[in-house]
Amino acid sequence: MTFPGAVADREAAAYALVGAPLDVSTSFRPGTRFGPRRVRDFGEQFDDFDHHTGAHFSNLGVYDHGDIGPSADTAEYLTYLESAISEFDRDGAVPLLVGGEHTVTVAAVRALDPDVFVCTDAHLDLRESYAGDDLSHATVTHHALDVADRAVVLGARTGSEAEWERASEGDVTVVPPEDVADWTPDLDGERVYCSVDIDAADPGFAPGTGTPEPFGLSPRELQDVVRAVAPHAVGFDVVEVNDRDDGQAATLAAKLLRAFVFAHADG
Repeated sequence: MTFPGAVADREAAAYALVGAPLDVSTSFRPGTRFGPRRVRDFGEQFDDFDHHTGAHFSNLGVYDHGDIGPSADTAEYLTYLESAISEFDRDGAVPLLVGGEHTVTVAAVRALDPDVFVCTDAHLDLRESYAGDDLSHATVTHHALDVADRAVVLGARTGSEAEWERASEGDVTVVPPEDVADWTPDLDGERVYCSVDIDAADPGFAPGTGTPEPFGLSPRELQDVVRAVAPHAVGFDVVEVNDRDDGQAATLAAKLLRAFVFAHADG
């Protein structure tokens, strides 16, 4: 199935949705391979109309490319995914990536070359490697900073000692959960990539994720962040949804993807 309301042809697309069901490095509860399917499935229930912007999702030029299935080699897969995202970008379509584990974000950031990487995440993801894997889901912000000038991590509440030391440097801003509601983006004139790791949400709202971490963000706080960042963004993803709940995480992910498109198109 395609994402509900994603009815545009590729040639006419303003937005290109790509499923990336990578599920290799998840360190606790696997299942992100089912993320793109579940996000599409649980997005079926929503009304086409958005009262905040007065727009209909089906009129905004969203094309669903389907899933790009992973290969056995993660580095090879990221290269292929990067190429596909770059092609959509060259054609004038804003990429919308649906994971899959957070590692897929690396391909999008490499393809789109943003100035600023903004993500919501329970974890800092600043490790150089995890369990011997330098393309682990725990290394995403580290890799993003190979491309972007700076990173803003919203909702982070855990990390290793070395990660917190790295986060204290000038090119990283960490906004703890209790301060996210008052955060105002300072992004004018910069190319921004927006990544939503669903585990930024408190697991009471989105239990279907690989490494749940208590004391997180509310759905409303996540929606406000996405709406605020969207007008500045050259790409978006929502990742780390798995099949370990009754659809709460996928429902939230689908709603946040729609919120991004509505706010971006309106901006």
